[in-house]
Amino acid sequence: MSYEPKDFSRLLGTPGFSDQLLNNHFTLYQGYVKNTNILLEKLDVLLKSDQTATPEYAELSRRLGWEFNGMRLHEYYFENMSREGGKLSDSNGLTKRIVEEFGSYELWEKDFKAVGAMRGIGWVVMYDDPQGCLFNMWVNEHDVGHLAGCTPLLVMDVFEHAFMIDYGLKRADYISAFFNALDWSVVQKRFETRR
Repeated sequence: MSYEPKDFSRLLGTPGFSDQLLNNHFTLYQGYVKNTNILLEKLDVLLKSDQTATPEYAELSRRLGWEFNGMRLHEYYFENMSREGGKLSDSNGLTKRIVEEFGSYELWEKDFKAVGAMRGIGWVVMYDDPQGCLFNMWVNEHDVGHLAGCTPLLVMDVFEHAFMIDYGLKRADYISAFFNALDWSVVQKRFETRR
């Protein structure tokens, strides 16, 4: 099995995101895809040569989660953005669920942005727990902090590479630009097909 990097060049020209920042970010993402494939190949060779009880196999297996989640989280992130952005409709199931969970869309947005503004590097993910709540969660590293069994609906990258070229230390300005580029139709589709 081999993964191919997706083409997100449709995002070039997105207001609030320079093409330099986006192209750098795309290159970083492509590195995660490449490294995921390399690790899968090496693990396959070790498996077929009966070397699964080796330190190399163990370390490569551990590293796979970092590279794979780096690939996949970037795909979610770029997929839930567009040059035009978009509003969340007042008359869909996701809006209803957000209001039920948080009291209003505005409170949900305040919470999501507050999580994104926290010190540190990582991701902000709105998860849907099929057995309960919606959560806005901080994911510290690609492979640490995910909620087991929950579906990522909305993903925002808050590693420095996502904003420093354009915004320096002004993370709040980046978060505002991200919300302007947010394609809610993609998030709504993830919500509708999550189970």
